Amino acid sequence: MIATFDDTYNFAKKFAHYKDFYVKHNNLIFSKLGLGTFNKEPYKEENYLFHYIAGVKEAIKSGINLIDTASNYRYGQSEKEIGVALKELFEEGDTKREELIICSKGGFIQLDYPFPQNPYTWIEENIINTSLAKLEDIELDQHCMTPDYLEWSCQKSLENLGVKTLDIYFLHNPEIQISKLGYKNWLKKIETIFKRFEKMVTKGMIKSYGVAVWNGFIDKSTNEHINLEDLVEIAIKVGGVNHNFKYIQTPFNMAKTSIYTMPTQTVKGEECTLLQAAHRLKIGVISSSSLLQMNLFKKSFNAQVGYLLDSKMVLENDIQLALQFVRSTPGLISSLFASKVPVHIKKNLEITKVPATSRAKYDLMYRV
Repeated sequence: MIATFDDTYNFAKKFAHYKDFYVKHNNLIFSKLGLGTFNKEPYKEENYLFHYIAGVKEAIKSGINLIDTASNYRYGQSEKEIGVALKELFEEGDTKREELIICSKGGFIQLDYPFPQNPYTWIEENIINTSLAKLEDIELDQHCMTPDYLEWSCQKSLENLGVKTLDIYFLHNPEIQISKLGYKNWLKKIETIFKRFEKMVTKGMIKSYGVAVWNGFIDKSTNEHINLEDLVEIAIKVGGVNHNFKYIQTPFNMAKTSIYTMPTQTVKGEECTLLQAAHRLKIGVISSSSLLQMNLFKKSFNAQVGYLLDSKMVLENDIQLALQFVRSTPGLISSLFASKVPVHIKKNLEITKVPATSRAKYDLMYRV
């Protein structure tokens, strides 16, 4: 089972009183905010004592139908807890699988929870000795993107989540390996991965695939830069014009705005922003880090920015304004935020009481 247009549309209709909160893309209806399940500082024990089950259920019951995770988030705990939440929701009849767009990522080595006594031994036993990858395929003792490893990782994600198919499967931070491989060899590696992803679509493991980055699309001056057109050309080469490379995920928030403002991409020889490139190449953009892991709020926002985002002053705090900002960005399908506290999720979704900021007002904020 996968998300369908009819079911995602019916999900959105339950929240018809929400303002500017759903968008159609690739014949699915997405909520403009999605729930992410990343938790920083993974070695802190408390990250495993507090869980996302109640938060995931609250988000879905409150109108969010995009749920994003990754195989390595909290060493698989995030995926497992989403799986528990989905099982409970399905059994309670509150929602069904076809209404939800479920995403995960592969690339980082997920290890296990509880954390293995010796992670190097775990990697040797589970990855190298099983021929999923060679030692030289593993970068910084944490990142692996051989096709065999990625398919194995995806299968583990499916088991953790309790679903048969992922709507979107992202290659996770592949830019980490550009310096090691060199860009041309890195693109050859991407070709082998996209070939496998196309086969995984045929197998029914995934519906579509994408690339999730942190630095990859943002700054042309770094040795981690990726040109989106190169990836699309590879997808066409291995999958034809009807390839299944459909999405990218990249950070965007009030402090990191380059995907909207900076010409970091080239399409048919013309420089453009990432959002412009994605539009021209028919790739959907989902943004991450909407709240910059709460680092946006060390001082209050400019009052003029607040007025442009919410002229009627309905919203109560800077977190809501930050979410209103990403929700209003032209060209984004959806924007992820992470929260495991149900009351915070309900509070964040109060932005649905106000319309998205108009394009004219939105662009004014970059001049304030």
